[in-house]
Amino acid sequence: MPFPLFRLLPLLFLACLSASALNIPDPLPKAPEPIDDILRLQIFLDTQLFGPGKLDGRPGEFTTKALKRYQHAHGLPETEVADCTLDLSSVGEIYTTYTIREEDLKFVGDLPSQPSAQSKKKYLPYDSLLEFLTERFHSAPDMLEFINKPLKMGALKPGDVVKVPTVQPFLIEGLTEVPKLPEVPEFLTRVIKIDTREKVLGLWDGDKLLASLPITPGSGHLATPPGTWRILGITQMPTFRWDKSVLEYGVRSSNYYELPIGPNNPVGVMWIGLNRPGIGIHGTNSPQSIGRSSSHGCMRTANWDVVRLVKQITQGMTVIIEGPAPEPRPAVIAKAEPVAPPPPPPEPKRGFFSRLFGRK
Repeated sequence: MPFPLFRLLPLLFLACLSASALNIPDPLPKAPEPIDDILRLQIFLDTQLFGPGKLDGRPGEFTTKALKRYQHAHGLPETEVADCTLDLSSVGEIYTTYTIREEDLKFVGDLPSQPSAQSKKKYLPYDSLLEFLTERFHSAPDMLEFINKPLKMGALKPGDVVKVPTVQPFLIEGLTEVPKLPEVPEFLTRVIKIDTREKVLGLWDGDKLLASLPITPGSGHLATPPGTWRILGITQMPTFRWDKSVLEYGVRSSNYYELPIGPNNPVGVMWIGLNRPGIGIHGTNSPQSIGRSSSHGCMRTANWDVVRLVKQITQGMTVIIEGPAPEPRPAVIAKAEPVAPPPPPPEPKRGFFSRLFGRK
């Protein structure tokens, strides 16, 4: 019996809707105004743990990389963002609201800029409620400010209602100090592969790419060391030994500061240590700079990404790093100082007869 045409029409409409390319205006609106279709795509990729970086609703390098790696992982043709035909219907409303709570203020406070002053604190908090919100909702601060006009984001207080992207919130209040997370045997065959040139971390299970995140690796003399390594342990809410000599030369010194836990700790809220001393994958106190700066040899990623990554990895896993080796430091040759000629030897003493007869 032939299928009635009127029943096919809704299915055809849905198929066309899900396969239509993104609606990206030309020319683009002036930044930081978000483009709804791009923000919807970013939210979708972020939810799948194919991180586009900070959510800003703008086309960019890491949104494109996340899209192509997601497409590759699911056997789909790789496309540019403008030609994306993914079914994004799982993302309903792209915006929701959040009401600032009194208890949120526990994670906001004074944040000294110098390590010497930071080491005297018990906790390194967010420096503002805006920073708290940008991390909680994986967002660029200028986008949050734009979509919340005329609300003054620098003067937020409990009770204020703010507009935010609809993503899984990063819950700083749910993290406690755990020196070493337990091993998960079923994850031991998984492999983390990092391409420091592309600034991307991939989590693989055999031939299947499970997750992809943007990172900031080291470069130059402090390039992240290529090779095959192993995860020695994972620490939640780590402290950090700030040693300028280690950061600049990779050599420990006796002049250092022990920095306390908190979202603004230099290694963020997670430390994934490798069997290469001083090298690890970790969170950051500067998520807005991920992929756009360089580290001191480690691989840092946003706190909202690393907390989800550690739920899929374990101690003992293999980590493969590809990329350029650290550049050798130029030899320092001391400039030769001019050497003065030696003074002439003293004249030998002359005896009585030598003086008397003129003999030398």
